[in-house]
Amino acid sequence: MTRNEHQGNGHGHVTETPDVSHIKNVDVTHEASDVSVGGILKFVVGLTIFAVVVHILIWGMFRFLNAQEEGKEPSPGPMAMTEQERRPPDPKLQSAPGFGVKLENGQWVPLENREPQAEYRVLLEQWEQTLKEGGRDHSGKIVGLPIDQAMQKVLEGKGLPSRPQAETNQGGPAEDYGIDMPTAASSGRMTEKRRQ
Repeated sequence: MTRNEHQGNGHGHVTETPDVSHIKNVDVTHEASDVSVGGILKFVVGLTIFAVVVHILIWGMFRFLNAQEEGKEPSPGPMAMTEQERRPPDPKLQSAPGFGVKLENGQWVPLENREPQAEYRVLLEQWEQTLKEGGRDHSGKIVGLPIDQAMQKVLEGKGLPSRPQAETNQGGPAEDYGIDMPTAASSGRMTEKRRQ
């Protein structure tokens, strides 16, 4: 037994609680009426299935309604601009709609919605191909030779191109093949010929 003493109204009061630890009920181990775990799990599973079914039905309904609306759209008039005509003129910003590169052979490589380095990679690939295989522009003019072929042409006797030498015209001044350099007195507005 447990003794508990309480002080109240100036008089001591003793309460004794009987020891009930020896009483056991084998049929009851816990209180089963508070929470039903199985019921909660069934509710969560049912709610999830219901949510998935509702999402699928709404998705199907929107597809159906969009298909109906697409059939009702009138065709554009004869004066309507095409998507290409609505775009701003060249030069376009990198990665903007309609941005691309026209290679030397006339091939168009679209680069819209790509990273800015894509333009450099395409041009580098073209330059490397021209160095390895040679190349011609759209008019058929040779714009590049493989290094081995270029060295062979130099050795065959054609030599490297150079500037023609200045010749005098019957005692007159020699032709000037110099470059135009701005003069200091004109603050760069006028130029004079200077030899290199």
